[in-house]
Amino acid sequence: MPKNVIIIGASGHGKVIVDIILSSGDIVKGFLDDALDLQNKSVAGFPILGVTADYKKFSDCEFVIAIGDPYIREKIATALSVKWYTAVHPSAVISSLGVEIGEGTVVMANAVVNPCAKIGKHCIINTGAIAEHDNVLEDFVHLSPNSTLAGTVKIGKSTHIGVGACIKNNVSIVSDCIIGAGAAVVKDIVESGTYVGVPVRKIK
Repeated sequence: MPKNVIIIGASGHGKVIVDIILSSGDIVKGFLDDALDLQNKSVAGFPILGVTADYKKFSDCEFVIAIGDPYIREKIATALSVKWYTAVHPSAVISSLGVEIGEGTVVMANAVVNPCAKIGKHCIINTGAIAEHDNVLEDFVHLSPNSTLAGTVKIGKSTHIGVGACIKNNVSIVSDCIIGAGAAVVKDIVESGTYVGVPVRKIK
């Protein structure tokens, strides 16, 4: 039976999640968004039904968060007692061997999750991103489009891997990092911060 889904966050990211839900054969009921100027409007043809605090009106629905900021995702995920929808695009390649994907996570079109990868809750595996074998992604991690994690990589909670960034095999990155677009990480990152370049260097 198709699931009824409410999307929290009426952004461009939300439009991509609409596509995933519909492609999976489920039903988009609409959006919740706290921006007052968006109330009673629509996004991608689906209504904005209220603000996040209105979630209790939709007890028959599952929910997914369409917000890129990991700290906002965590705040919402912690505050709401709901059933979370895990959105996996049909074109994503998910290995049947030992993969775990946490609730509320979004896996977009043409992403790859290979054997024995463990993906936490409310992560974003964006378009064309690759999580290779034995990767471990903690909760609220975001892999941007076309980023690549080689085998046995560990990414700490709330870390953001930028567009096209590459992480060498057997590397660990601590929580609360930003890895810039096109960056190359070739050794462990043990201190939170923002890293850019090839190979990466910390800039703040």
